[in-house]
Amino acid sequence: MLSEQSTPVIRATLPVVGAAIGEITRLFYDKLFQDRPELLRDLFNRGNQANGEQQQALAGSIAAFAGMLVARPGARPDAMLARIANKHASLGISSDQYKLVHQHLFAAIGEVLGDAVTPDVAAAWDEVYWLMANALIAAESRLYQEAGTPEGEIWRSMRITARREETPDTVSFLLSPADGRPVGAFRPGQYVSVQAELPDGARQIRQYSLSDAPGEQQWRITVKRVKGGEGPEGEVSTWLHEHARTGDLLTVSAPFGDLVLPDGDGPLLLASAGVGTTPMLSMLHHLAAQESGRQVTVLHADRSPEDHAHRDELRRLVDALPNATLHLWYEEPGESAPEAARGQADVSALELPEGLTAYLCGPLPFMRAVRGDLLRGGLPAQDIHYEVFGPDLWLGQD
Repeated sequence: MLSEQSTPVIRATLPVVGAAIGEITRLFYDKLFQDRPELLRDLFNRGNQANGEQQQALAGSIAAFAGMLVARPGARPDAMLARIANKHASLGISSDQYKLVHQHLFAAIGEVLGDAVTPDVAAAWDEVYWLMANALIAAESRLYQEAGTPEGEIWRSMRITARREETPDTVSFLLSPADGRPVGAFRPGQYVSVQAELPDGARQIRQYSLSDAPGEQQWRITVKRVKGGEGPEGEVSTWLHEHARTGDLLTVSAPFGDLVLPDGDGPLLLASAGVGTTPMLSMLHHLAAQESGRQVTVLHADRSPEDHAHRDELRRLVDALPNATLHLWYEEPGESAPEAARGQADVSALELPEGLTAYLCGPLPFMRAVRGDLLRGGLPAQDIHYEVFGPDLWLGQD
């Protein structure tokens, strides 16, 4: 909770800081990478830095956190903090790095806002930063403890035991620990980070959902190649598609992620688009293995049946559950999927049960549309959960 002396200062300066937060975060990253260039090479996603999405995500998280401290003093954006903490843990972030961030962030604030940063203003925003940072440090400490690993020591060498071409743009890899130890447990819906050494020597990191059932002897990830177009070509996805082969070693993190299947017997909606199907597959594998009788509505949207990775597997899993239904939308259904609807997913056309919990994963426009339909249909916002592949540009939605 923000202190009494800082609350009116933050309330008064939030519009000014909010208006300048984009410039502040851009300058912050410039300062950070000038001081520690290895962070851009080996930790931060260079593509997201180039297109500005990482700056947007940081700016959004700071603004959302400060705004909630003022608007709802007794509350905290725990869903947002949980997503950030899990992403940080999957990168091996350590608590001492928050001091480095503080140093360069507040240097950027002072440079952008100038004389407007009085001692009282600096002290109030320092309090906001450390409230957020300490909440994340505590959450990340718990995640490391749950993973059974010291802070930041998340990496292990894993061997590719099989490579499967799922669609022209997606490939899946089966992974086993190189040291022969058990692969380890994970919760259905979680992801791992993969660290790839690229031709220029950079060790770039990306996250991929575990798409098979927990409890298997191997892990499976499914990688969609990010092609150049409106944004840069995916460095890691391209490298994996072109170079990763059966028998090769990959550096892989422990599993993290907060979009996980809940206990209980309440009805579920699993809504995905594109490669966002991967965490839903893990959940469905788990439900099938448990012979669950839960009511499960599965929704998936894609460009075409041929572009739908794990399409047959999804059908088999839904068929294996006695109270599951599958709804498909394809932009181009073709003759191979006569049961699918054409166009964009339309949740409003479905009859959804009371007490539903919804899980969304896919491109941001898809999740915005589905979430909007669910809210208009009366589903409470706290019962809608989502996973973003990449920087979370959809903050403050919980």
